[in-house]
Amino acid sequence: MTMTFPQFPKKHRLPSILTGEAMIDYRRRLGRLPRAEPPQGVLLCLHRGLPERLRRRARYRKAGRLVGDLYLLRRRQGRVGIVTNFGIGAPVVAGLAEELIAFGARRLVTLAWGGALQPDLRPGDVVVCRAAVRDEGTSHHYLASGPTVAADLPMVERLVAALDRRGITPQIGTTWTTDAPYRETAEEVRSLQAEGVLTVEMEAAALFALGKVRGVSTAAVVVVGDSLAKLRWEATTDVGAVERGLETAYLASLEALAEDLTLPDSRRKS
Repeated sequence: MTMTFPQFPKKHRLPSILTGEAMIDYRRRLGRLPRAEPPQGVLLCLHRGLPERLRRRARYRKAGRLVGDLYLLRRRQGRVGIVTNFGIGAPVVAGLAEELIAFGARRLVTLAWGGALQPDLRPGDVVVCRAAVRDEGTSHHYLASGPTVAADLPMVERLVAALDRRGITPQIGTTWTTDAPYRETAEEVRSLQAEGVLTVEMEAAALFALGKVRGVSTAAVVVVGDSLAKLRWEATTDVGAVERGLETAYLASLEALAEDLTLPDSRRKS
């Protein structure tokens, strides 16, 4: 048998049997849907413990679970949410995003700890991803196969502006999304370095592809934690710098998600 990937290359044109809307309806009928108005903007926080650590600076209430723990920001009257404690990887993020979109979200941003590919990137540096190399499987089920997929430019610009207001000048560029962190090779890194790719992580390409298909704004922020830039894995000893970068990126991402969001009629004060 001759195999292609995906097995049916034109499947991105075909309707799905299971949809996010059907799953949300199922959860609702079981009484397992968060009892809250759906947030319009959601931060998918892949760094465990970050929302809890910063809850005094970004106060929230827990609304329940939707694949992961869902928190709603109090200052934003529930318009902005955070989902955390849901695992890692493109399939997990895509499944979560499908349900969040069906629930009502229109903006989605991932925040992850990632690896540097360029030698000038240091632990704690913040990268806003405007595109992702599609070296994972999930995005190819949403869009025709191709080398890269772009983020939503207005969302990228909001993130850059929010970081700038907090004194951080991020690098802006392309990330490498892979399903196999233990199969990153020197040959791949050399090639991607030459193309100017900045970081490596496991989720962005899938989120960007899904966003294009579902018509929502998506972007990704990567905080540098380790490095492959010298063609070997270098783990950081400066964990404090990484944590500071994550904290700043977290708060800035919440600000960017909230920008220009209008409060639905059901939540406006009379």
